[in-house]
Amino acid sequence: MSQTVYENFSYTEEPSRGERVEVVVDIYESADTARNVNATSERDDSGTKRKLQTHHTGDTAGSRSYRLAAVCLGLLCVLLLTAITVLWVKFTNLTAERDQLKTSYTNLTIQRDQLQTSYTNLTIQRDQLQTSYTNLTKVSEQLQKERDKLQERLCGLSKSTEQGQKCFRDSVYYISTEKKSWSESRKFCTERGAELVIINSREEQEFISKVFGSSEAWIGLTDTEKEGVWKWVNGSALTTAFWGTGEPNDHGGNEDCAVTGYKGAVSERVSTWADYPCDHHVVGLCEKSFI
Repeated sequence: MSQTVYENFSYTEEPSRGERVEVVVDIYESADTARNVNATSERDDSGTKRKLQTHHTGDTAGSRSYRLAAVCLGLLCVLLLTAITVLWVKFTNLTAERDQLKTSYTNLTIQRDQLQTSYTNLTIQRDQLQTSYTNLTKVSEQLQKERDKLQERLCGLSKSTEQGQKCFRDSVYYISTEKKSWSESRKFCTERGAELVIINSREEQEFISKVFGSSEAWIGLTDTEKEGVWKWVNGSALTTAFWGTGEPNDHGGNEDCAVTGYKGAVSERVSTWADYPCDHHVVGLCEKSFI
C-alpha cells in the first residue's frame, strides 16, 4: 500500500515551507488511511475465509447426513422390496393351493352327487327286489299249498293198493306186513313198484322218525360190495348219515345192511341207524314216488 502512495506522488516544483508541511501531513494521513483500509481489507478477508471455512465445514457434515439418510432409505427400499417379493411368492403359492382345493372340492362334490344318485338308484332297485321277493314268496306259498293238495290227492289214490301208507313230498311210504331179511324185504317193495327207502335229507329222516320211529326197519343201504363203503340201492354214495353212537361197527364181521329206528340209540327228534346182519328179520320200509 505504501508503494502505491509513493507512486501517486510526483514532484513538479519545489513547494514552499508551508506547503511542504501540508504535503507531509497529507502524506501521513494518506498513509494512515491506507493502513486502515489495508487492515479493514485484511479483516474482511479473514472473515470471508472464516465464513468460507465454516460454510465448507457445514456443507461436509450435511453431505454426510444426506449420504447416511440415503443409505438407510436404500436399505429400507431393499427390505421392502424383499418383503414384497416374499409376500408375492406366498400369495401366489396360496392362490395355487386355493385353486387346487377348489378343484378337489368340485370333484368331490361331483363324486358325492354321483354316489348319492347311485345310492338312490340302488335303494329303488332294492325296494323293487324286495317287492318282487315278497310277491314271489306269496306265489311260492300258494304253489306249495297247491302241491300239497295234489300230493294228498295222489297219496289218496295210492292208498287204494296198500294200507298204512304215509305221504311226504312226492313219495309215499309204507312198512311191509311181515319181518323178513334185507333181501326179502327189498323184494316185497319192488314187487309193488317201490324200493327200500333212500333217505336224502334230515327233513325226510325226521318224517320217518315221526311216523315209523317205533319200528326197526330195513332201509336201502348196504356195504355188501365193499366193506365200509356204504351205498344206496340205486347205486348212489352215502352223503347224509344218521348212524347211532358207535355205528356202524360190523359186529361179528357180517353186519352189512342198515336199519333205521335203532332201539339202542334214539335221539329226541331223529331215529338213528345201525348195521345188522342182512339175514336178520325186521320189517322193510318201502318208498314209492308218484311223480
